[in-house]
Amino acid sequence: MALASIFEKIVGTDAGIAFMAYDGSKAGPDGADVTLEVKSPIAVAYLAQAPGELGLARAYVSGHIDVHGDLYTLLDRMWNITTNDLTPAEKVAAVRSLGLKPLLMRVPVPPQEVRTSALARLGSRHAKQRDAEAIHHHYDVSNRFYSWVLGPSMAYTCATFPSEDATLEEAQFAKFDLVARKLGLREGMRLLDVGCGWGGMVIHAAQHYGVKALGVTLSRQQAEYAQKAIAEAGLQDLAEVRHMDYRDVTESDFDAVSSIGLTEHIGKDNLPAYFGFLNGKLRPGGRLLNHCITRPTGKEKTFNKGGFINRYVFPDGELESVGYLIRQMEDNGFEIRHEENLREHYAKTLSHWCDNLDANWEDAVQEVGMGTARVWALYMAGCIVGFERNKIQLHQVLGVKLDDQGRSGMPLRPSRDWP
Repeated sequence: MALASIFEKIVGTDAGIAFMAYDGSKAGPDGADVTLEVKSPIAVAYLAQAPGELGLARAYVSGHIDVHGDLYTLLDRMWNITTNDLTPAEKVAAVRSLGLKPLLMRVPVPPQEVRTSALARLGSRHAKQRDAEAIHHHYDVSNRFYSWVLGPSMAYTCATFPSEDATLEEAQFAKFDLVARKLGLREGMRLLDVGCGWGGMVIHAAQHYGVKALGVTLSRQQAEYAQKAIAEAGLQDLAEVRHMDYRDVTESDFDAVSSIGLTEHIGKDNLPAYFGFLNGKLRPGGRLLNHCITRPTGKEKTFNKGGFINRYVFPDGELESVGYLIRQMEDNGFEIRHEENLREHYAKTLSHWCDNLDANWEDAVQEVGMGTARVWALYMAGCIVGFERNKIQLHQVLGVKLDDQGRSGMPLRPSRDWP
């Protein structure tokens, strides 16, 4: 069986994908808008030794598989394809065609992949030093690279689009303003933003609401960028971003806490302590807005040790269901006041980021290298499919810390422009 034909068997003949292989074989429809090219035996070795998404990712990141056409289109058509779709007879035929060489060939893991052994030396999952390394791996790539992908807002979290034709910058502004309004921010209040990224929420709260805002991040590059942006905006008296673990914040009695895209890095076992800590930072009547990626149900694995995302993008990342997160918030001092799912908004956000990366591809490769640029292209295109197909979701949950009399301080109804 020719190599291209093996791939066609795995994917299916009706996927609209063409295949080319180094052995000269071709398969799939003529004139297909997407072609998968297997460029060397090393690609086959990666796939043979790590069947599924990890092997495919290794081959693509290292350049031994190429995609001609739109990467999102390819992943959308292949989203539920696995080698389990082959019959036993087809698997035997594939092994006979390929021989034992791909299984025995020594192939190096791409340098962009996180070695689990290296992380293990830094402690158990979510120990402070290990968390710091995981954050460094993903967020300290290059501020210049992030500016090309994210755009001027430097907001690396789900935007909220007020209309279908809204720009990414308009949608990121709308996201920060939605969080501010849900938190009831007013001039003179104090806000703690945990996992603050490049300072977008901190700057928005200070600039548009007169709030004294403190942000914390484990990324040194993010903190340095944010402090510079704060100074350029003349907001030093109101806004500050520190390079530190949120668990090391000593101040308390905040009026509000925003957690935008941090919970994914906390870990299931640490969620009670996480929400308990944030509750302890709030005054009575203070609000928490938790914004994070979730699983669609409580049935899926929260941690995929051998998955592409864990090995290449978010080491030690864990995703829970929104129901589980709400229970942990309730059990650790919060009354839930509002919840909404924004998964379609994240698919649109990622689509803009993919377009930005495409538009700046040559500069991005020059800045971070081909392998890292390919990691980002693959991860973001795959996540669009995940949100569109309801494999992952994005939820905002608003909680309030009641006072001793059980009073929330919340209005009877939200204002007209929220949610």
